[in-house]
Amino acid sequence: MTATSDATPVSDEDRTALTDTVTRFARTEIAPHVDAWDAAGEFPRSLYRRAADLGLLGLGYPEQYGGTPASYLLRLPLWRALSRHGASGGVLASLLSHNIGLPPVLAHGSDAVRAEVIPPVLAGEQIAALAITEPGGGSDVAQLKTTARREGDEYIVNGEKVFITSGMRADWITVAVRTGEAGSKGSGGISMLLIPGHSAGLSRSKLDKMGWLCSDTAHLRFDNVRVPARYLLGEEGAGFRIIMANFNGERFGLAASALGFAEACYDEALAWARQRKTFGAALVEHQVIRHKLVDMQMRIQSTAAWCESVAAQADAGRTGPEWVASVCLLKNHATQTMQFCADQAVQILGGMGFMRGTVSERIYREVKVMMIGGGAEEIMKDLAARQLGI
Repeated sequence: MTATSDATPVSDEDRTALTDTVTRFARTEIAPHVDAWDAAGEFPRSLYRRAADLGLLGLGYPEQYGGTPASYLLRLPLWRALSRHGASGGVLASLLSHNIGLPPVLAHGSDAVRAEVIPPVLAGEQIAALAITEPGGGSDVAQLKTTARREGDEYIVNGEKVFITSGMRADWITVAVRTGEAGSKGSGGISMLLIPGHSAGLSRSKLDKMGWLCSDTAHLRFDNVRVPARYLLGEEGAGFRIIMANFNGERFGLAASALGFAEACYDEALAWARQRKTFGAALVEHQVIRHKLVDMQMRIQSTAAWCESVAAQADAGRTGPEWVASVCLLKNHATQTMQFCADQAVQILGGMGFMRGTVSERIYREVKVMMIGGGAEEIMKDLAARQLGI
């Protein structure tokens, strides 16, 4: 969920100002409408434009494309505040899907392709998505089967992708394809191809989910889709490295978002415990409830400190194997913090925590996709072990 990193020092005033802007946007433009958007299964496309007008979509992108260069430490408040005060993983996932769809375009697209694609997305006029996962495999990227065969100045694409965030509405889809010889296997024959959403032969089916109800998630099918060769990102066969590099930013963004969602659960649980009375006293006056809240804070504060540390390392250019391992472990820790806080908040709310319309109930349903998306817990542990030489 990231674009580029700018190591320019960031002041506390800048971070506070961004947090305040995102908080106001989330509280007025998102939170009051989430229940209705969940029921509708989508949120208005106009939300992209409103977010763009505040500069939120362009944070971390070059000025020449309509963005604002930003370090990890500056983008961290965006993810955290949008999650805490918007309290909807569905909105977050689709509104910021360009942050996993555009980085390969920015890093590996031609000047002409970057100029064509990036500005309208950052302006909120178009939507970008990333398509890697296939029906027959998720984390095992090297085994993907979608093919792209070169024919003159075009690639002909055949295959399927599944669980694609913004897949129903995306105007641009960054797709992992196999360009190697027929029947080739492994990572060597994988390439990245940008496919226009209006391409003939591309069909989309909406998926029903446990959470992220207002995020359009799609099953994509490519039936002899012809794509101009100029939309190849990087060189043929270089796709696996592009995917792996893209994952690091996505996983950090997921960790920062999980922190915000954990805070949203804590906020609701604390407010409820202060006003709800049982046995003649407010819930918060009972030791067992105070201990639950303190346990939530302990995990939130440790996650926040770790996010700050990992962001600072990235901004200092220390993004070697140890940093990659830290990102993997941070994602696991942050999503486990989110899971713990959602569970404890629902318990504190009691019967109300089981009712649709509470923040904690929604986040409780959304925890699992955060623990799976961008690399499941088990994959994160194994990758971290390899990076650390264990």
